[in-house]
Amino acid sequence: MALSVEVVATDRTVWAGEASAITAPAADGSIGILPGHQPVLAVLRPGTVRVTPADGQKVDLEVSGGFVSVDHDTVTIVVDPSVESGTHAE
Repeated sequence: MALSVEVVATDRTVWAGEASAITAPAADGSIGILPGHQPVLAVLRPGTVRVTPADGQKVDLEVSGGFVSVDHDTVTIVVDPSVESGTHAE
């Protein structure tokens, strides 16, 4: 089972695909999202959203704010347009 993930800004899709895990800097602390996660809507604070696709290449997205929505293994992350990303293997 995988998460269907879409990271969007007002001007573009930043990243989309399937992932096995996500961590995000929620306003109340870091949130970890795995398949089967309960529905949630959380505000993001500045920090790093880390997406772990099935291929193991982690995608780090530096965000200055936004929100994350989880519902039935569908994750939508809406971020400010100034997102910077980097990909690395671990």
